[in-house]
Amino acid sequence: MARIMNRWRPAAAMAWRACTATAAGALRLLRLPAEATAYAAAYAVGKWHAIAASHAMAAAASPPVLNPAAIAALAAALRKLERAPQPGPPGSAANQPLPAGLWDTEAADSPLGVPQAAMPGGGELPGHGSDSAGMAGGCWSAAEQALIGRIREETARMNRNNVTRTAAYYAVYVRRPELHWALLAHLVSRNGGWNMTDLQAEWIPRLLSASKREDVFAFLERANALIFGDAYPQLLLYEYSMKHGRPLFHLLPAFGVSRFMAPAWERFWASRESVLLTVALIVNEQHFIEDRVVRNPYFRKRVIDTLFFSMQSFLQLNAVVIPYGNSNCNSNSDGDGDANGNGEGPDGIRLAGLIIERFASISERIEFGKRLYAILFGVPSVYEGVRTFTREVRHTGSRADFAPQLFSRIRQGLPERPYNARLQGGKLKPGAERPYSPALAAAWPDRPVAPPEPGDWFKRAAEVMPYFERLPLPDTFELTNEYGFLLDKLELAAEASHRVEGLERLDDSPITPTSIVD
Repeated sequence: MARIMNRWRPAAAMAWRACTATAAGALRLLRLPAEATAYAAAYAVGKWHAIAASHAMAAAASPPVLNPAAIAALAAALRKLERAPQPGPPGSAANQPLPAGLWDTEAADSPLGVPQAAMPGGGELPGHGSDSAGMAGGCWSAAEQALIGRIREETARMNRNNVTRTAAYYAVYVRRPELHWALLAHLVSRNGGWNMTDLQAEWIPRLLSASKREDVFAFLERANALIFGDAYPQLLLYEYSMKHGRPLFHLLPAFGVSRFMAPAWERFWASRESVLLTVALIVNEQHFIEDRVVRNPYFRKRVIDTLFFSMQSFLQLNAVVIPYGNSNCNSNSDGDGDANGNGEGPDGIRLAGLIIERFASISERIEFGKRLYAILFGVPSVYEGVRTFTREVRHTGSRADFAPQLFSRIRQGLPERPYNARLQGGKLKPGAERPYSPALAAAWPDRPVAPPEPGDWFKRAAEVMPYFERLPLPDTFELTNEYGFLLDKLELAAEASHRVEGLERLDDSPITPTSIVD
C-alpha cells in the first residue's frame, strides 16, 4: 500500500498545483467584481449569439445526405471481403505499406501536386478492370510499376511537413472538387499545424517543458504524416484513373491501403457519390492511426495519459476552427496584420467549428469528422467563406493566418516574465502587443517520417457500417465567441503558471490511464 501511495503522490501533487493555479487566476477576477461580472455577461451574450447564428445558418443549410442504396451496396461489398482471403501472404506487398521513398527526392517538373504522365511520352496504362484483388500481391505490369513509383515519389515529396501536406490537399481539391474529403483534410491539417506551432508560441511553453512539447509535437506530426501517407496516394490514383479513363483502384494494395477502401472507390467511380466516399475516408483514416498512434504505447505514456492532455478539454485546446469570415486575408506578405485591430466589424474574424471532448475514442473522432464535413459542405455561408479564406490565405502554421489582429508571427522582444494578460474576451487590450504565434518553419525543423507499421485494420462490415447511418448537422457550430474565451483561459493559465512553483512541469507525471472505450 505504501508503494502505491508513493507512486500516485507526485501526480496528485501536480494536479493540486494545476488546480491551485487555476484558482489563483479565478481569484484575480474575483478581486474585481465588476470586471468579473462584465466578463461573465459578455460570455453569456456571446454564447447566445453563437446559438442564434448557428440556427440562422442551419435554416439555409443543405447538409450532405448518404444514399441508402449506395450504403447497401457498400455493405454488401464489405461482407464479401470478410469471406475473401487476404490478398497475399503476411508480409507481402498487399498486406503491408511499402517504403514511402526518399525524403530528399527532388521536386518533379510538374506544378505543385499535379500528376504527371505514367510513362514517358504520355503512354497509357493497360486496363485490368476495377477488381481490387485481381492484381494483388505485387504482380504489376511495367507501366503500373512506373505509376506506383511516381505516386510514391510525389507522396514523399509532399509529405515533408504539415505546410506541404496542407497545400497538397488543397491543390487536389482545386483540381477535383468532387473529392470533398480533400478540402476537409486541408482545413483539419491547417488546425494540426496551428496546434504544432502553439507548442512554441506565447503560452504553452510556460506550461510544458521542452521535452514534453517535443513529445506532443511528435504525436501530432506522426498522425498528420501517417494520414497523408495513406490518403494522398488514393487521391492521386483517382486523378490518374480520370486521366486514363479507367479505374486503377486494383493498385491500392501497392500503397498499403486497407482493403476497406477499394469498394468505396469503386462505388465512387461508378456513381460519383462524394458523400459516401468522404465518410469512408473519414472512417478509414481514423482507423489507420488508431493502433499506430492513438494506442501506441509510447504516445499513450508520454502524451495521452498525461495531466496536460487530460486538461485539454478544460482549456479547450482540442478545438477545430473553420475560418469563414474574411479577416485581413492578404496578411501573408509581411506576417502581420493590423496591430490595433480587435476583430470587430465587418472585417473581423468569424469562426465555425467544434470541440472534441474525447480524442482517445475512435468513434468520437469519426463522428467529429462527419459533423465537420456536414458544417463545411452543408452550410452555404461557411463553405463560401472557407473558399475565400483558402484561396487568399496561404497556410504557414501561424494562427496569424486567420487572426492577424490577435497574433504576430514575429516575437516582439524577449518572452515576458511574469506574463501579463493581453487579451480579454478574445480581443486585444488597448496598447497590448499581440501574442507570438510562429510559422511552422520557425517553430519546428522538418524530420523524416518512419514508414507506418504493417497491417490492415478492416475485419468486419458490422463494425463500420453504423458510421454510415447518419450525417447530422450539429445544433451549434458558430465558434467565434467560444474561441475568444478559449484564448482567455489559456492565457490565464500561462499568467498564473509563474505563481505556483512546479506548474510548468505539471505534465511530467502520468495520471490514471484514459479509457479507450468507444
